[in-house]
Amino acid sequence: MVHLAAVPAPGIVPDTALITQNLTMTINVFQAARRAGVRRIVHASSETLLGIPMAIDPPYVPLDEAAPTRPEFMYAVGKHLEEELARKLVRWDPALRITGLRFSNVMAEEDYAEFPSWQHDTSVRRWNLFGYIDRRDGGQAVLRALENAAPGYDTFIIAAADTVMERPSVELLDAEFPTVPRSRDIVGRETLLDITRARDVLGYAPQHSWRDYV
Repeated sequence: MVHLAAVPAPGIVPDTALITQNLTMTINVFQAARRAGVRRIVHASSETLLGIPMAIDPPYVPLDEAAPTRPEFMYAVGKHLEEELARKLVRWDPALRITGLRFSNVMAEEDYAEFPSWQHDTSVRRWNLFGYIDRRDGGQAVLRALENAAPGYDTFIIAAADTVMERPSVELLDAEFPTVPRSRDIVGRETLLDITRARDVLGYAPQHSWRDYV
């Protein structure tokens, strides 16, 4: 079962309504699936758990799933609570396989026309470490999670292989996060939202880059 339904971002409805609606939907889906005997569930978590909008520098880059969650507004708090709910359910039912996909900023092909307008100012997209995900690759990640996730609960960062910027990723860090430790060498325009675990565990392999469409 795949659960992607939710109020998709902050600011659309009041915070109390957002939390109530999103948590209610997730609880209902998880419980209905369990009662129907469904043992593989994938749900949309969010990159917002990583500290967006990065008003406080991340602990290191590339940022991965080992970093403590740091929700900075109520939408992200809701995603944190959804992840905690899933962790409790799999403890009760070890046969369950629930996967939370922490999607980066989801883009459709028509959205890529806007990307050139960001290139003059690195601060425009520092808020999520210059990340994005093509919606087709997001769909691929859902399929891979259904196919390959292990029993229990796990989360994965799901982003494109590159950033939204033309500049090399090291230059972006030098401009916006000069004091943040770098956990490894960073090559070219590679994403600063680390997708290594999604590649290794799920077999996720992003196929789409905005550069192919602009």
